[in-house]
Order: sequence, then C-alpha cells, then structure tokens
Amino acid sequence: MLNLFFPKVCEACNIALIDNELVICTNCRHQLPVTNFHFEASETVKKIVYGRVKLENATALLHFSKKGIVQQLLHNLKYRGHEEISDFFGKWLGAELSEMKVFKDVDVVIPVPLYKTKLRKRGYNQVAKFGKEIAKALSADYNDTVLVKTKATKTQVSKGRLMRWNDDGALFNISDTVSLKGKHVLLVDDIITTGATVEACASVLFKIDNIKLSLATIAIAD
Repeated sequence: MLNLFFPKVCEACNIALIDNELVICTNCRHQLPVTNFHFEASETVKKIVYGRVKLENATALLHFSKKGIVQQLLHNLKYRGHEEISDFFGKWLGAELSEMKVFKDVDVVIPVPLYKTKLRKRGYNQVAKFGKEIAKALSADYNDTVLVKTKATKTQVSKGRLMRWNDDGALFNISDTVSLKGKHVLLVDDIITTGATVEACASVLFKIDNIKLSLATIAIAD
C-alpha cells in the first residue's frame, strides 16, 4: 500500500522503479558514464594532483558533465536528502575495489568532512555511506572523526584551483596523529574537479608519520 501511494522512483529519471531495481532504474544504470579507471589501472585521477599530492592509487566511478545524469544524481544526494544514492555507489565501487590488488591493503577509509554548521543543516555527510560501504567491502576501518574541517567555505563553483587552495589550504585539521601512523588511508569524496580539496586534506594527513594515501570518488569532472 505504501508503495502504491508513494512509489519508489529512479533518482535519475523519476520513473517508478520495478521489482529488483534499487535507487536507479535499469535503463538509467546502462546510461551511466562509467570510467573503468580501476580496471584499466588508469592514471587519470592521479594526474589531476600530480606534483601536489602523492597518491598510491586513485579512481572515480563515473564521469561528471554539466546537465548530465551524474549531475542529477549528485544534486539529489547533496541537496534533496537522498542518502541512498551514496549507499548505492559505495556498494558498487566497494565490490569492484575489493577485487583490485592495489586497494586490498587499505587500512582506513576517511570521508572528506563537512564543516559542523553545514553538517548540522544538511543532517548528513553526502559521502559517509559511500565511504562506509567501501570500508566494509575492503574489510577496512571507517573513521569520520580524525579529519576535521575547521572553517566554513562558500560554494566552490567557478573558483579557480589557486583560489580554492587559498581558501581550503588551512581549513582542515587532524584530531589524532597516532592511530593512523603507518596506515594506508583511502580518502573518499563525491567529485574531483581541480583536486584542490584533495590537496588541502592531504596537506594535513601527511603530518601523520609514514602514512600512505589513496583516493576514491563517485565522479570526476570532465
């Protein structure tokens, strides 16, 4: 009865889902611009931060383009409270990374944090469930307290990399430099564009002794 009056719909096209479809309908799933970076050992994501951040491994599940299907999904995830999208992509990418030898030694998964006021307003970090599902698939720990955002920032849209770096460079801090010593950390985020946020997070994470850092995102901006 609940599904009759409030049918579950596809997060991409809003058409009612049928049996065995979860979050995204079969048609839209087939249209998703999958990167296959981790299957092809692609350096595409690493090249974005080349010379700025040393990453062991890096991947993104999908290509992002303006007005595309991925933009619609990320908008629903971030601004419409549809956290199930994060969970869906976490299970998807987690299952694939668990088959990749280079990701099997990940010890801890850490999400890029939100500032406390934004977290309180939104009610959730949009990459939390994405990170938790990947951690589960890799049999790794999940830690959303060690990396902290210390100041609010305005939207990153239309900012250049240098301006983003000036804004974000001192905006993250770490609460614990001991528990992650010598660990392989997988940082997760929803999208990578210029790499400025990754660079800002890495600048404080590398204060931890003998740490290794990898990256996984839902999408990469074309």
